[in-house]
Parts: sequence; structure tokens; C-alpha cells
Amino acid sequence: QVQLVESGGGFVQAGGSLSLSCAASGRTFSTAGMGWFRRAPGKEREFVAYIMRSGDSTYYADYADSVKGRFAISRDNNKNTVNLQMNSLKPEDTAVYYCAATLCRAYCRLSSSGQYDYWGQGTQVTVSS
Repeated sequence: QVQLVESGGGFVQAGGSLSLSCAASGRTFSTAGMGWFRRAPGKEREFVAYIMRSGDSTYYADYADSVKGRFAISRDNNKNTVNLQMNSLKPEDTAVYYCAATLCRAYCRLSSSGQYDYWGQGTQVTVSS
């Protein structure tokens, strides 16, 4: 059984920072693509960031335009975790944030939620103005 558990959400004022973490258990994710998505109240779930293996020990990442330059995704394969550092937070970043994992290895649409095989339960991030 694969499980993803997010942590680190909370309440922060605009301009502040939060760090989210996703712990994976039940499988080794060093070769899996990992992503973060979010769902704001009244809106559909949207892509935030992903990190994917591109070589023996190299990874590449991409971000939604709305978070580029403010958010950073990273992973620790020894601990089976993926992190999302969120800086310069804005009220429009308020959402439930979800961690996801994909077993896709090639021609992966990593910004699409449909590409992912496993999901966490989500963690709430609230940014006040």
C-alpha cells in the first residue's frame, strides 16, 4: 500500500513563508515523479510544481507561472520525502495543497493531475492579507 502524507501547512500573513513536506511510504520514490497541486475554495485543483528524475542522479523541476520565483520543490530520496518551500506568499495561494506521485517514466504530462497514481490527503495553507 502506497501512502503519501503531507505536513507543514498552516496560517501565515502575506509575504511570509511556509514549508510543506510529503513523506512517502510503501515504495521507493527515487525514480518516481513527484508533484504538488492545490485546490482553492470554489476552484478546480491546479498544478503547482513537479520534480522528475532525468538521469542517474539528476532531476529537473518545473512550476506553474503563478508560483515561479517564489516556490521551490526539492526531494530527499534517502528519506523518501519531497518538499515545497513557499516564499512571498499571497492571499491567492490559500488552498489545500496535495502531494502526488507518478510511476510514469517517459512522455509524462507532469503538470496534469491525471498523470499521477498516488495522492496525499492534503494540507491546508491559509494566507491572510
